[in-house]
Amino acid sequence: MSVKIFRMGRLVPMILVLGWAARPLTAASVAQTPPMGWNSWDAFGTTVREDEVKANADYMAKYLAKYGWQYVVVDIEWYTPRPKTHGYIPDTANVTLDAYGRLLPAVNRFPSAADGSGFTHLAAYVHSLGLKFGIHIMRGIPREAVVRKLPILGTTLTAADVADKVNVCHWKGMEDMYGVDTKHPGGQEYYDSIVKLYAQWGVDYIKADDMSNPAQLPEIAALHKAILNSGRPIVLSLSPGPAPLEDAAFFVAHSNLWRISGDFWDAWPALHEHFNLLNLWSSYAGPGHWPDADMLPLGRIGIRSEVGDDRKSRFTPDERRTLMTLWCIARSPLMFGGDLPSNDAATLALLTNDEVLAADQKGSEAHQLFGDDDQIAWVSNAPDGVSKYLAVFNAADSGLASIRVDWHALGLPERCLLRDLWARRSTGAAQGGETFQVGAHGAVFYRVSPTR
Repeated sequence: MSVKIFRMGRLVPMILVLGWAARPLTAASVAQTPPMGWNSWDAFGTTVREDEVKANADYMAKYLAKYGWQYVVVDIEWYTPRPKTHGYIPDTANVTLDAYGRLLPAVNRFPSAADGSGFTHLAAYVHSLGLKFGIHIMRGIPREAVVRKLPILGTTLTAADVADKVNVCHWKGMEDMYGVDTKHPGGQEYYDSIVKLYAQWGVDYIKADDMSNPAQLPEIAALHKAILNSGRPIVLSLSPGPAPLEDAAFFVAHSNLWRISGDFWDAWPALHEHFNLLNLWSSYAGPGHWPDADMLPLGRIGIRSEVGDDRKSRFTPDERRTLMTLWCIARSPLMFGGDLPSNDAATLALLTNDEVLAADQKGSEAHQLFGDDDQIAWVSNAPDGVSKYLAVFNAADSGLASIRVDWHALGLPERCLLRDLWARRSTGAAQGGETFQVGAHGAVFYRVSPTR
């Protein structure tokens, strides 16, 4: 039996929807712009180690932080001593717990947790680089804590009292958690206890899985409340997708980002699907609440991941630019999934174009301008209040497309100046509009400004 138990020594406007009341974050607003960072999932799956997290944090601090990249997120099963590439081990005892049934990092993978302090030391290391630290959690309470009837901190109840053994994760092989009955005494207290622990560690970002498809509204509300109760500003990200559109107002009120798709990997059909998904969700994006198109499977991925083997992203150069253009014009969170130290110059260039990233971080009211078969355009407001960001896509599988955009459709005067954001150069003035030449699976990205 692999289970280990340690004793520890130490958003948005108020919205009422579906019977749930959310309090606004008051101590410090979080995710006022779409979060930018790195997540271990696409490269390392369930197996990431402390040295790999530090190496990616070091790279981010050196090459990316000045462009706004800041979150370093350890994804699923960091508490598992025996992880598995390409899947999960269905062993409820393959977890590391404290005396209150709360998950702790596996010390054979995260040596700095050996003193029972959890992620305190790793978070401090990330913070010392000027970055922020995040973790992935699964919805619910560990089954092993239920079997052992471990106490819930601050109560006379145990894990067995609050476990919902019916509402469990439906993923094949993912069998280490039960749901939590938040209506039962102790349910909220359990969520309060885990977030209190994460706050003590210095966690800045929680990616909560098995939450939004199907939508687990009571447990989302409990986790959101626990974050507010913790007193620490923590970003709350919900997975997986696609989240149900009918619950959009709930997600806006109770989280900072929520997945609008299933796991996104390096295949064109999945990227093509995101044009429609982002269009459906565009009106719900704003400071503190962002529809999340999922991670960026770019660079070197699949090292020990769930999908595929060690590889360079299968997206073509044109598709990589389309991916970054669409995510940025639509203002999706940007979470890089590849192993950062393995980046080549071309991948680094995708992540460090400040003019492209400005659309993601500083644009507003992003929406699809038109979507005619495979010819698609998006527009958003630039921060100067008069210019527009314009992204034009050719989603066809072959051929060069001539795609016309008239300035009056953007609410701009007849004569405008164009600046190519990817090339970082001005291309002169255009009268009435512009016909863009866009290759198959490709994109162009411009800032359009009235002439003075």
